[in-house]
Amino acid sequence: MTEAASRIIRDDVSATGGAGAAGLYAWAAAAIGEPAKAEGSARRGPFRPEVWLNARQRHASRLAAHYFRAFDVLAVVALSLLCAWAAAPGPLLHTELSRIAPFAVGAFAILALMRSLGRYRFSRGQSTARHLVSVAVIVLTGTLAALGTAAVIGGAQTHWSALLVWAGLVLMTLNALHMGWSDLVSRWRASGALTPNIVLVGATRHAETLIKEALKRRDLNVLGIFDDRLARSPRAIEGVPVLGTAADLLTHKMTPYVDKVVLAIDPRAEARVRELNARLRTLPNEVTLLVEPNGAEETASALDRLAAAPLADVQGAVDEDRRAFNKRLQDLLVGLVALLVLAPVMALIALAVRLDSPGPIFFRQRRHGFNQEEIVVWKFRSMRQETADATASRQVTHDDDRVTKVGKFIRKTSLDELPQLLNVLTGEMSLVGPRPHAIGMKTGHVESARLVAEYAHRHRIKPGMTGWAAVNGSRGPLHTAQDVRRRVQLDIDYVERQSLWMDLWIMAITLPVLLGDRAAIR
Repeated sequence: MTEAASRIIRDDVSATGGAGAAGLYAWAAAAIGEPAKAEGSARRGPFRPEVWLNARQRHASRLAAHYFRAFDVLAVVALSLLCAWAAAPGPLLHTELSRIAPFAVGAFAILALMRSLGRYRFSRGQSTARHLVSVAVIVLTGTLAALGTAAVIGGAQTHWSALLVWAGLVLMTLNALHMGWSDLVSRWRASGALTPNIVLVGATRHAETLIKEALKRRDLNVLGIFDDRLARSPRAIEGVPVLGTAADLLTHKMTPYVDKVVLAIDPRAEARVRELNARLRTLPNEVTLLVEPNGAEETASALDRLAAAPLADVQGAVDEDRRAFNKRLQDLLVGLVALLVLAPVMALIALAVRLDSPGPIFFRQRRHGFNQEEIVVWKFRSMRQETADATASRQVTHDDDRVTKVGKFIRKTSLDELPQLLNVLTGEMSLVGPRPHAIGMKTGHVESARLVAEYAHRHRIKPGMTGWAAVNGSRGPLHTAQDVRRRVQLDIDYVERQSLWMDLWIMAITLPVLLGDRAAIR
């Protein structure tokens, strides 16, 4: 594909709102050059935009394992308390420990075994019947632990029938829940929510082999191919389009849909591997090298690694998935409370904006989210409607004539950001994270993203309403390259250190820091 053709395709996709799967499908069809053939290949092959979900949506599905376990814990604890209360001769708080301990030991044993034996993995091809049998065996083991505890410390006071009723209720409840979990995971797999998306760098025989195997297995989506040698590359390989060079991948509309970038080149070409790694490390996506498999067994093993981890693992030490799950719970709980508490304040601001100047109450702007996904961020309008700058091509300065009277106050106090609580509750943003920058935002006459090589690393986590950079003095417009570098360094520092306690600390000091920051211009 020539550079001119690539430019025409990019323009076409931009004109059709190319952030969505439909626009990308049109792009791929144009890239192949044969729409009918491309459509047929897309239906048969791994390039299936109709089932695409972006990385944030698939990551939310992967975290379901933690939600499943939370429901199991609540159900088992509730049933244990209910049965212990029913068996107690009086108030539960005044009941002897020997009457309560068997229920507690049994519940702990069941929940610990469910976690340690991987009952929340729901691996591809796993039989639902076999899974339910394993759950039943775990409940039986927990029941024996409860009965043994009762026999040792309960003696004649043990209410054996209550323990048996408890065991039956726990068995029926967990089996019902896990039938639902299994059905839900199956439907997610059918919709593509749990199918990893990859792009290949290198239109090579390695790429062709991988695509053919992916067609047979259907547990991996190959979205496109990028190759610097476009003059010698085919338009498509097994229905997967060649969409441009490695440099095109850095700014491609497909990036938010990509989980991994796979280098399908000869690993013995060490210089080229190092050069591509250096260029692609600026992406927020994981980059991996496909070593040429020797035979069908090694090919299957390589594809297994690329398609691995359909659901987050709830075992072992805290990992990235569990950290993301904890962060999402924090966003939902704190965000919902904040929205309810601040609703009267938001209503007053909305009225003030309406009375201050003609135009809509809210200002919506497309910004970069997780994995460079384009999201629409909500704010209270702080500028005159006719001077609104959706791309932040001209950043705000002191006494900016575009800002309204009410706008100056709500920007200074960051009250204009409150509607982003809606972005938080929908999962597009987080309460704490790197601030989302407008797409195409410029520092001086240069796009800010081009000033720092590691700029895209700040997109490895959801953007936030406040963040580590904001409470360390880097908030508002970025007027120099040094401002951009400092902001990016603080953001990357947060991405690498993020934890629940760090988020709570940032939220706690945000208001005092913002009110005391008289130097910042917003």
